[in-house]
Amino acid sequence: MAIPVGSKAPDFTLKSKQASGLVDVKLSENLGKKSTVLLFFPAAFTGVCTKEMCDMSAGLSGYSGLNANVIGISVDTSFAQEAWAQKEKISVTLASDLNKQVIKQYDVVFPMLAGAGDTAARAAFVIDKNGVVQYSEQTPTPKDLPNFEKVKEALAKLK
Repeated sequence: MAIPVGSKAPDFTLKSKQASGLVDVKLSENLGKKSTVLLFFPAAFTGVCTKEMCDMSAGLSGYSGLNANVIGISVDTSFAQEAWAQKEKISVTLASDLNKQVIKQYDVVFPMLAGAGDTAARAAFVIDKNGVVQYSEQTPTPKDLPNFEKVKEALAKLK
């Protein structure tokens, strides 16, 4: 089960491949400034994950308006994430948890996805400016999307 509401969100430093090269993405960079939406997803270049990140990219301004940064996290390499983002025009910041440390800290490991190995389960977290989890959802299956209306409701209460 994903870490519950009221928990202190584990900080992390993950790599993201951007136009400027590999950069560090840290949860703590938002603390004191913005809320953070963490979206864990199983794998780049898959149908449901592509829909989720493309829809999120299309609605990103709505999250900015709620004073929130959105970070997508998977166990794909930063380079695969970058290629996928370019192909699909994904503008969400994507971060690589290649070593599977963060999916373990947030307790969102999906064991042996399609027999290929452990990946991230599909999950959404809203973390407030103080680093406390205000919304926590792990979907029943990787094919199910998080309830983005509830994510936005949680953010609206923090604004």
